[in-house]
Amino acid sequence: MPNIKSQEKRDRQNIKRASRNQAAKSKIKTLNKNFRASVASNQVDEAKESMNKYFKALDKAAKTNTVHKNFAANKKSKAAKLLNKAKSK
Repeated sequence: MPNIKSQEKRDRQNIKRASRNQAAKSKIKTLNKNFRASVASNQVDEAKESMNKYFKALDKAAKTNTVHKNFAANKKSKAAKLLNKAKSK
């Protein structure tokens, strides 16, 4: 238990931020799974929509430093390659 009032506040803030970051990362993983499932089932239109949602979540998370910007860029690049490969089939 902290003796300093500012440390108590810092602990409260860290708990809030950690749960917010956890939710964002979980959303990213879910959207990635949905995107990959739609690509695997050869539904290109649905895959495009889910890719846009996935990209939006990645960009938001990178903007708020939940994930590193290079992590987001790598995930977006791999998703775009996957979609392009599915389109060409």
